[in-house]
Amino acid sequence: MTGSTEGNTTPAACCGGPADPAPAARSGGLWTVDEHLADVLAAVGPLPAIELQLLDAQGCRLDEDVLADGDLPPFDNSSMDGYALRTADTAGATAEYPSALAVVGDIAAGAGDLPKVGPGQAARIMTGAPVPPGAQAVAPAEWTDGGSGSGQAADAMAAAVEDEEVRVLRPVSEGAHIRRRGSDVAAGSRVLEAGTRLGPAQLGLLAAIGRATVKVRPRPRVVVLSTGSELVQPGEPVGPGQISDSNSFTLTAAARDAGAIAYRVGGVPDDAARLRAVLEDQLGRADLIVTSGGVSVGAYDVVKEVFESYGGVDFRRLRMQPGKPQGFGRIGAGADGSGVPLMALPGNPVSAYISFELFVRPVIRTMLGAADVHRPVVRALCRSALRSPAGRRQFLRGRYDAAAGVVEPVGGAGSHLVGALARADCLITVPEDVTELPAGSEVDVVLLGG
Repeated sequence: MTGSTEGNTTPAACCGGPADPAPAARSGGLWTVDEHLADVLAAVGPLPAIELQLLDAQGCRLDEDVLADGDLPPFDNSSMDGYALRTADTAGATAEYPSALAVVGDIAAGAGDLPKVGPGQAARIMTGAPVPPGAQAVAPAEWTDGGSGSGQAADAMAAAVEDEEVRVLRPVSEGAHIRRRGSDVAAGSRVLEAGTRLGPAQLGLLAAIGRATVKVRPRPRVVVLSTGSELVQPGEPVGPGQISDSNSFTLTAAARDAGAIAYRVGGVPDDAARLRAVLEDQLGRADLIVTSGGVSVGAYDVVKEVFESYGGVDFRRLRMQPGKPQGFGRIGAGADGSGVPLMALPGNPVSAYISFELFVRPVIRTMLGAADVHRPVVRALCRSALRSPAGRRQFLRGRYDAAAGVVEPVGGAGSHLVGALARADCLITVPEDVTELPAGSEVDVVLLGG
């Protein structure tokens, strides 16, 4: 009963309905979910690639294939503390009849001047040290007359320093305990592909092959601010008619989860001059601005007044629930003269979060140059009967059981139910032309997280 969970889905698959991106298809002045998403994504693209130091590139995606300039390891080296030797000298060796070899030198990690190992000889060698000429294998210290314990092995090596002889207690096969040059990475090979996200292991590999910098698509800088005179900061006393500002925390965390570098700006009161001042102050560090609140029809909604004064922001109503009012456009003067993209979301917490997941997250992923722009979608059986308003694509919060292929709604349809939102791990989609679904119906499920 479940479908594909591939992240690189189309806008229609992501949002659970047929694609109809043509603006001419709008009905009654309302945009469809797919029209709005297509319009937004058409206006953004991957950020220009830049060269960054390795640790600064963490979380970014490569803009180039990376080839190894040399072999890794760059030379044959020992994988054990022990003795480099010729294998013929240990043939038939036993604890009762060990092979006695003359120790001709010591080789530490980083050594450059290496002794030559001839017949009947061995060289003390440390882990990671280069294998000397003439040696065919390494006998671990535990295989010598120091016994099997690490303390005994150390004593054996110390004893060998004094008498310049070591006894090997068992045969050693050719190549044993030697890490061959190029056995991990061969010179000229492609070690990382363009589009790879750079995590700790990838950064370590780049350092190992000698790269100090790398060309990447940078993580977009997202400024998140919430608007409303009723908002107070968490931890402060909440007076009559006031609420704690949760949207800015939810959306900032969601932006970071999507891969952005996100900056949270505290609640801005319903004052046009104050909002404009905050925006002007933030434009210099933003690749994208996300706001919540003030996009619906209301006497005190100064957000639209301020944004519209920039001349590049369009406010629209969508055929969806929750999240009907949306704003999108550009403000300020960007490097290319087009301004900084701005996405204005509704103020109700659930509306803001769902709007982020459906519209803002794909924008961030597009700016990153990621292949998995949209959340994965599966088909599942809904345990409960559903009702939905006609002409609206409804997104209900739910819990998805992947093993059973079923989903269960969590909480109601109210756009203020943050408790239910915190328990949800998916969105259940009901198409615009469906008003009722009996229990057991198959539905589209947008998977959140992971």
